[in-house]
Amino acid sequence: MNFKQFTESLTDESPNNNLPAPLAALWWDAKGDWAQAHALVDELETQNGMAVHAYLHRKEGESWNADYWYQRCGSHFRQTTLEAEWKALTEALLAEMKSG
Repeated sequence: MNFKQFTESLTDESPNNNLPAPLAALWWDAKGDWAQAHALVDELETQNGMAVHAYLHRKEGESWNADYWYQRCGSHFRQTTLEAEWKALTEALLAEMKSG
């Protein structure tokens, strides 16, 4: 799946079953369901899961909580707009999924 296909899938009722949890979380976030997105990464202790978790808390407005998760995953996405961070995370996770 590429970025265009991912964004086109946002018209669907639910994300593709083959998406890893961090990508599914970004899908739900794009659909406006922060709670569903957060539930997918809340206890996910992977670098990708923690990066998406950080982004979600930043979007929520809890910068202290976001900073904690950014530190845990070693991410620097927070230097940009939320939209740019969402796109960068999505593209990176899609590329990883493709190569994995």
